[in-house]
Amino acid sequence: MTFSRYTTDSQIRNGRAYGTAKGVNEIRKAISLNQISLKTQVFSSDERLDILAGQEYGDSSLWWVIAAASNVGWGLQVPAGTQIRIPTDIQQISDIIV
Repeated sequence: MTFSRYTTDSQIRNGRAYGTAKGVNEIRKAISLNQISLKTQVFSSDERLDILAGQEYGDSSLWWVIAAASNVGWGLQVPAGTQIRIPTDIQQISDIIV
C-alpha cells in the first residue's frame, strides 16, 4: 500500500487518514501500546528522514511515519545523535490507522 501526505486523495483513502494529525496520533498511540514493531537508529550528520524512508520502505514520501514514531516533528533533517524509531512493518501502520 502506498501512503502519501502530499495529495488529498491519498491522505484519506477508504476512511483512513495517512500523514494527517490523526494518523500521527494513531502511530504514537500504537507505539505506546507496543502494537508496532520498531528498530532504532542513531542519526549521523548526513542523514535525512526521506532518504531513510526510501531505504526502509522503498518510498521516501513515508518519512512522516518515521517522524511520527520518533516524535521529532516534521523536519526532514534531524540533528546528528538523535535516536530514531523506525517501524519495521509498514503494513502494521496501515492496519492501525483508521
